[in-house]
Amino acid sequence: MKAFLTFTIILCFAIITQGQDLKTSQGIISSLKDNVALSKLHYPQSVIRFYTRNNDEYAWITAQRSDQSEIAMLLLEYSYRFGLSLSDYHWDAISLQKLRKLRDTPAETSEKEKAEFDILMTDALITFINNLHLGKYNPLYESSYVDSNDIDGFRSDDILLNARQQKDFLKTVLEVQPKIKEYADFQNYLNTLYSENDCIAPQREYEKIIINMERLRWIDTKETTYILVNIPSYTLKLYHQDDVFDFKVIVGKPTTKTPVLRSKINYFTTAPDWKVPQSIFIKEMLPKILKSPQYLESHHYSVYDKNGNQVEINSSKLKEIRQNPHRYSVRQSSGCDNALGAVVFRFENSYGIYLHDTSQKQLFNKDERALSHGCIRVENAKELATLMLKNDGSANKIPVLESAMSEYKRKDFVLKEPVPIIIAYLTCLIMDGKPVLYEDIYHLDDSLENMFNQNK
Repeated sequence: MKAFLTFTIILCFAIITQGQDLKTSQGIISSLKDNVALSKLHYPQSVIRFYTRNNDEYAWITAQRSDQSEIAMLLLEYSYRFGLSLSDYHWDAISLQKLRKLRDTPAETSEKEKAEFDILMTDALITFINNLHLGKYNPLYESSYVDSNDIDGFRSDDILLNARQQKDFLKTVLEVQPKIKEYADFQNYLNTLYSENDCIAPQREYEKIIINMERLRWIDTKETTYILVNIPSYTLKLYHQDDVFDFKVIVGKPTTKTPVLRSKINYFTTAPDWKVPQSIFIKEMLPKILKSPQYLESHHYSVYDKNGNQVEINSSKLKEIRQNPHRYSVRQSSGCDNALGAVVFRFENSYGIYLHDTSQKQLFNKDERALSHGCIRVENAKELATLMLKNDGSANKIPVLESAMSEYKRKDFVLKEPVPIIIAYLTCLIMDGKPVLYEDIYHLDDSLENMFNQNK
């Protein structure tokens, strides 16, 4: 909050208000019908919608709300404070000085020039709002899609129109930023840093901060209760209102990466069977079975045919399995050595991954824990399940949970309120007010850094 107030004061001190009548501009109408003019815009459909609802009037170069216009322009000028680049906002054609000149000496400028400036400034602000909320390189949404559709009720032209009607234009625009704590930590760090005599973060730290702010714009959540798994730091955090609970996790190896996604945990199950993924069965398990059929029994595995019938293993059956492995599958029964441990947390996703306990507790002592086939193993899974029941208003079920886990009895625990789970890839976080860098274990940073550096 202090950093936000500091930034607000900086902008407000830069404002010089002027007086002039609002005029309807035929130049706006003409420019928005000009394909050449529209081709210069990042979000042409959004701009057209904005001016249609604004009665095709100038939005920024008029005397009315001139303080708001200057705040808007300064917001673009200070875009670097949000990890964004001024070059993305038509800064070769618009500036605070030019805004004041067009507003204060309108007779010296043609309608066409005023209209072009006003439209470019609108497009710049719409682009800035989209970049703040959705990110610039969001892999889920092309800019053309964002221009034509609302994203979960969000439309930047709606935000901009609403901001112009509010007393606090700046606050309304900045409200579109992600609410997730990790993002707020980055933004507060940058605000504090730049408020201290325009200090600049070390280049490497700054590059890591801006790409990870970008990633968080792709996966924002509005809920106050959620789980955040961060792959590079091997951590899981359960947020419940003002409380945070930390857990260690094991994530996918570089060859079997854990995917970035957002979903919801609807339920968890004690004493689960493990349906071995076909890739693991064929590539890793089958050679061991063929070498020693006792491998199945010693690890509590059973083989099933394509109809779901358990098959008896003998030499002829092993030969058939070797020749046609895709016709068979393997399951591991519940127990102390089950790969999923005593509890598994299910959430819908297209990758077939889940969050689960593990029988290999010793692996959590390792510093580098990219060891799985893609699923996420969590330390102290019983504590996580207990907290989820407690936060869900089902503390009375905790004794049942403890009994089911200790006795390896299968039982589903359905949550009244599904818990959002975010699996993120953040190679930098703010810890105790300072940036902490993590190893880029999947080598994903370079391409994103290059995209930002091209427009630095």
